[in-house]
Amino acid sequence: MNSTPSFALSSLLVASGGAAGAWLRYLTGRAWLLAGPAASTAFPWATLTANVLGSLAMGLLVGLLARHGQGGEGWRLLLGVGVLGGYTTFSSFALEFALFVERGALGLAALYVGLSLVAGFAALFAGLWLTRWLATGTLA
Repeated sequence: MNSTPSFALSSLLVASGGAAGAWLRYLTGRAWLLAGPAASTAFPWATLTANVLGSLAMGLLVGLLARHGQGGEGWRLLLGVGVLGGYTTFSSFALEFALFVERGALGLAALYVGLSLVAGFAALFAGLWLTRWLATGTLA
């Protein structure tokens, strides 16, 4: 994969990588079930594991692609966008935060983290509220 792939090939790389990443995420959750139901439900260990392992893998991937220079777009699409995107989007979030920090844009880094957390949580609660409202017709 030494040149920029076509849109069709890019789409195939992202989709196939995404399927593999989603399956790996499922396996991570299943692995935590082996520790017993109490361990897997008392704390979101599987999500934490996916976020940490995905972030480590993203760092390794970006480091390798940067070290080897040009020609890594297909690998970035397959592994970074596809596999790691299907496994956890937290790895992309961590990379984008790190890029702000490395550029010395600490204010933007903090803004990005803050907005991501506040807006993400607010959107989740809005979705829950909207679903309940549509189901019951009340604002409870």
